[in-house]
Amino acid sequence: MNLERIKEMYDFTGKSVVITGGAGVLGSEITIALSGCGANVSILDINPDQAEHLISGSKDSKGKAVYINTNVLKRESLENVANKVLDTFGKVDCLINGAGGNNPKATTSSDRSFFDLPLDAMRFVMDLNLLGTILTSQIFGKKMADQGEGIILNISSMNAFRPLTKIPAYSAAKAAVSNFTQWLAVHMAQEYSPKIRVNAIAPGFFLTQQNRYLLLNDSTGEMTPRGKKIIEHTPMGRYGDPKDLIGAVLWLLSPASSFITGIVVPIDGGFSAYSGV
Repeated sequence: MNLERIKEMYDFTGKSVVITGGAGVLGSEITIALSGCGANVSILDINPDQAEHLISGSKDSKGKAVYINTNVLKRESLENVANKVLDTFGKVDCLINGAGGNNPKATTSSDRSFFDLPLDAMRFVMDLNLLGTILTSQIFGKKMADQGEGIILNISSMNAFRPLTKIPAYSAAKAAVSNFTQWLAVHMAQEYSPKIRVNAIAPGFFLTQQNRYLLLNDSTGEMTPRGKKIIEHTPMGRYGDPKDLIGAVLWLLSPASSFITGIVVPIDGGFSAYSGV
């Protein structure tokens, strides 16, 4: 294979990519990278301010980025969004399920034991991460089935490999996302088209709005004891930068991974490989 062919694999010009949670910390970097590679990106998010700021900063990109206000837990909302994407770009080549997050009320602490975690908080976390991924995959996956091709990329977590203390609902939800990724990969290839691929990435520890309060002290900015433990168990000795996701994302969305489906790729600085000794 020559160099020109390799370059073509990572040219997303004309590709239509949908990303839920596309205005978030991790989603923003993915959006910028894909639009820079020529993709037309539909940013599905509930935060219009962040999305509009992202779009204004991407005006010089090769691809076009548009924002559509979306609730990933409402089928009618997603069906309307899917129609808008098709009206705007004519197709859906790739779906990235990036919407997710934790809830402090679903997190154990010195003030809140596991036995006292409220059901509504745990249900929120499970619904957002798991059902938000499944429902969006139903709506946009059907469009791909009609086309006979497409790529779905889910966002799992290091919690799916080894559950972390304090966040039982989030860990369980992300483990379910990994399992669903494998199930859907087989289902879409066998029932609809082998040209529909489903994979996931599992980010390690990246500083985001959802985990900052667990990893950094608000008043001093120093690492919490939990944050220090994470760095001690990360062979590369640092938190991930959102840009660290880009290589794997582009690979899994490109023809370079055309024979790959049903995998979950850890992007964790070696955390999952380290036994602690």
